[in-house]
Amino acid sequence: MAPGKQGKSAGASENPSVTLFREYLRIDTVHPKPDYDAAVQFLERVGTDLGLACQKVEEHWTYPPFEAVKDSQGNIYARGAQDMKCVSIQYLEAIRRLKAEGKSFARTIHLSFVPDEEVGGHKGMVMFLQRPEFKALNVGFALDEGLASPSDTYSVFYGEKSPWWIKVKCTGSPGHGSRFITNTAAEKLHKVITSFLAFRESEKQRLKSNTSLTLGDVTSLNLTMLEGGVSFNVVPSEMAVGFDVRIPPTVDLKAFEEQVAAWCRAAGDGVTYEFHQKCMDQQITSTEESDPWWKAFSGVCRDMKLPLKLEIFPAATDSRYIRAAGYPALGFSPMNRTPVLLHDHNEFLNEDVFLRGIDIYARLLPALASVPPLPAEG
Repeated sequence: MAPGKQGKSAGASENPSVTLFREYLRIDTVHPKPDYDAAVQFLERVGTDLGLACQKVEEHWTYPPFEAVKDSQGNIYARGAQDMKCVSIQYLEAIRRLKAEGKSFARTIHLSFVPDEEVGGHKGMVMFLQRPEFKALNVGFALDEGLASPSDTYSVFYGEKSPWWIKVKCTGSPGHGSRFITNTAAEKLHKVITSFLAFRESEKQRLKSNTSLTLGDVTSLNLTMLEGGVSFNVVPSEMAVGFDVRIPPTVDLKAFEEQVAAWCRAAGDGVTYEFHQKCMDQQITSTEESDPWWKAFSGVCRDMKLPLKLEIFPAATDSRYIRAAGYPALGFSPMNRTPVLLHDHNEFLNEDVFLRGIDIYARLLPALASVPPLPAEG
């Protein structure tokens, strides 16, 4: 030790409790890449040494979500099995097959892997579309992710809902929790929530009563955040509520915002709203037989006897940015006879479905890459 410093150096005489403490501290559990496996192994070891029973509870998963366990039915369990590491590998394996066969096409096939899609895509596809590297690709058409389908059909998404994240703030009179304060923020918040959720129920019933509609055809709305209050005995002067709204391209967005404003006005003075996300683009990709891209896509599906179901994507993908930039795009993940489990516990994909997807892409990619030059492409 340096002269004048106080303390003890580590050595054989160190207290075992301190040694154990220091060992635990050396395990890096800092986000964004915490080594939880090492931490669990450490705790299990110490618990076993003490004769303690140990039980791990892992997100209600049958198998650990990052071990890619394959069960006796060929189901592969892992986070990303459906959304969407499957499609990434299917693309790559289809390309591997086409290269091995010595195939070449009139158009170039580009694979793009961008981050940030789950949190809005602003540091991923949005930035990439603005880069000169993207412009240099001379893109004519794009394939993006879709969803699994529990039935025999394959879902194809030609458009998306517009995601709106709305925060409504209500201000009112504060006071002591023992009194009947008038004109409170909570009363106004109650009216706002009632209006929004009544609309939610009407859309829910519309979907339920019409079997021809899918989730992508109605406006979904969910209350996702509540804010307000500082103490049990203090009536707050401000409260807020957040809503996640997904609006299909058939809805007049200006009229819908006017409805939101009307709900806020009806709740009383001091009620305002702001957008934390407000997508206004409602571009859809043509599925007319006269469209060369759809003709190529649907033709392969007919030849392979793949029953298709055309839908509006109920959530949001990077396709909305691609379409907004003027490029046709279809969302397609070849996963039929598969429950929709993206972001869910026990997400899985059967290996036969996965391998069939490679076969499908090995036919789709050549067809799309063989579409002749179009007049609009100059």
